[in-house]
Amino acid sequence: MEPEALEFLKRVAKSILLALVWLAFNAVAAIWGDNAFVGDHLKLSNIIFYTWFVISIFLLVYLLKKMWQQQEEF
Repeated sequence: MEPEALEFLKRVAKSILLALVWLAFNAVAAIWGDNAFVGDHLKLSNIIFYTWFVISIFLLVYLLKKMWQQQEEF
């Protein structure tokens, strides 16, 4: 297999793995302590979870963007 194609497939695999790990972590954090579900009133755990969720999604997009831009420069 050509080195460029192999490098591209590795980048795709890393991107998918990173996104799936992020998704799994947030799904477990949301369900485990009922952090994603607002009951009668808003709890501190809901605020912390949603703050983490927003920050982590921006971090995920930043890392993916950096990973893909870095490889295109070569």
